[in-house]
Amino acid sequence: MKTISRVFDLLPYNKEKYNSDDALATKVDGKWKKYSISDFINTVDELSRGLIKAGIKRNDKVAVMSPNRPEWNFSDFAIMQIGATQVPMYPTLAENDIKFILNDAEVKIVFVSDEAIYRKIEKVKKEGGLDIAIYTFDKIDKLPNWTAILELGKQNLDINLEEYRSQISPDDLLTLIYTSGTTGTPKGVMLTHENLISNVMYSSRLYPDNVKRALSFLPLSHIFERMVCYMYIYLGISIYYAESIDTVVTNLAEVKPHCFTTVPRLLEKIYDRIVAKGHQQTGIKKQLFFWALNLGLKYEMDGKNGFLYELQLKIARKLVFSKWKEALGGEVLTIVSGGAALQERLARVFWGAGIKVLEGYGLTETSPVIAVNGPFQGQCKFGTVGEVLENLEVKIAADGEILCKGPSVMKGYYKRPDATEEAIKDGWFHTGDIGELKGGFLAITDRKKEVFKTAGGKYVAPQVLENKFKESIYIEQIMVIGENRRFPSALIVPNFEKLREWASRNDIQETEPEKLIKMKQVCDKIWSEVNRLNEGFGNWEKVKKIALSAHEFTIDGEELTPKLSLKRKVILQKYANLIDQLYIESNSQENHV
Repeated sequence: MKTISRVFDLLPYNKEKYNSDDALATKVDGKWKKYSISDFINTVDELSRGLIKAGIKRNDKVAVMSPNRPEWNFSDFAIMQIGATQVPMYPTLAENDIKFILNDAEVKIVFVSDEAIYRKIEKVKKEGGLDIAIYTFDKIDKLPNWTAILELGKQNLDINLEEYRSQISPDDLLTLIYTSGTTGTPKGVMLTHENLISNVMYSSRLYPDNVKRALSFLPLSHIFERMVCYMYIYLGISIYYAESIDTVVTNLAEVKPHCFTTVPRLLEKIYDRIVAKGHQQTGIKKQLFFWALNLGLKYEMDGKNGFLYELQLKIARKLVFSKWKEALGGEVLTIVSGGAALQERLARVFWGAGIKVLEGYGLTETSPVIAVNGPFQGQCKFGTVGEVLENLEVKIAADGEILCKGPSVMKGYYKRPDATEEAIKDGWFHTGDIGELKGGFLAITDRKKEVFKTAGGKYVAPQVLENKFKESIYIEQIMVIGENRRFPSALIVPNFEKLREWASRNDIQETEPEKLIKMKQVCDKIWSEVNRLNEGFGNWEKVKKIALSAHEFTIDGEELTPKLSLKRKVILQKYANLIDQLYIESNSQENHV
């Protein structure tokens, strides 16, 4: 069996071991188009030869700016196996970030999905006088198409690709991924073949043997989904790409995947929809639904609740939870959640339903997985992100920061030796996250740079509070604030769909978000939710006041990173006046503005 030391070795390995008929699949004109591993390899090789004839040399940078589709994978492998470096770019990047990345990485070619992204790149190219070739994956009249590079490759079959592959070592640069820049200018994370392969090998041990089909919808431009797709190829798992985030539910029903990766927000929305349907039921069906739900919320691992509970759970799974599984396609065995903290109650209830949600943790700089919960007995602990991968070392610094060492830690930041030295000291990568080890399991408590101190000198971890408050169906987005202030407050974007339903039940006819948030009854309702969820926190960290916004935080509005993390500095600046009103001295006892 072929040894795997570089990422492109995964393709011949899959061919030899599995010979997959549907290594990749995508929806074209309403039907699933499947690519066998042979199709995959042949297309990659043709594209590699075409890139060589187009002048791409070792260490040149080639960018891909596209949603998930097979062409993303084809170009990724074609770039890497000739010693060039792939630069993934998130499709909704702001113009300033595009300009910075193209210049900083000195990109030679950009593959884009459609005309809209083509025009975006073309504008930056013209304004900056950049010498960059742009090719589209979609066929668009009068625009250069990626098949032109493929044809170039077909005309030059005499190019011996093995000569190129043989010169690439595990320590060579595979990809340059620019971090989303929550705190400033994006930094290019340099990841090698060894970084990714080491993470693939040790993460893959957690997948059950009967997982054969995956649905992919998280962006490949993020290292999480990209590494997982490499892992799917290694394990012989077929990758089906969802048409879009909006079609995930439909695609789940069509594909019937055994696994998929997700972010907590999607699981929260699935859970909220299921509970809403439960409320719509009547009589015995409604009683049965909430009996099962409450049972699931009390779930403990490995039969710790005892025989009677397990017997009841068996009945609940058959009568109620089986429908939850059907909503996810009916055959889901594992779901891996990453990118943000997963509410513990969600992990419990999904496990209770017989759907194993495995929360993990990592960063772009660690390729990405540092720790992850497993599906087998003793491998999962609620309230943690799992056990540290066997090939990594983790220690907690004196100030609580998580430090990591091992083969998946990045080579450094591109052209930024200063930032590299700050991040990696004595071989230990400083994650910027605060955490603790609990019996071998890692728990994350907050971002080091986001923990703030109130005017009274008390430390507050905003993400812990935010994660708790998002349990409310009436809260869509929230940012807890209060650095150097007398007390913590929160800026909240309500879930207007749920809020309108509540308003209608309470004889409030208004539906416009801007008007709803100014109504006292609405403000009181949101405050009552915050007040309820404040319980359990220390008095110094409880949210004392709230401000409501009618405008959702978005990537285009630059309040969110492409990974949907809050850009706290941007939000603080945008909403400065509203936030200041929260702290104006007043005799009024109102706790919202």
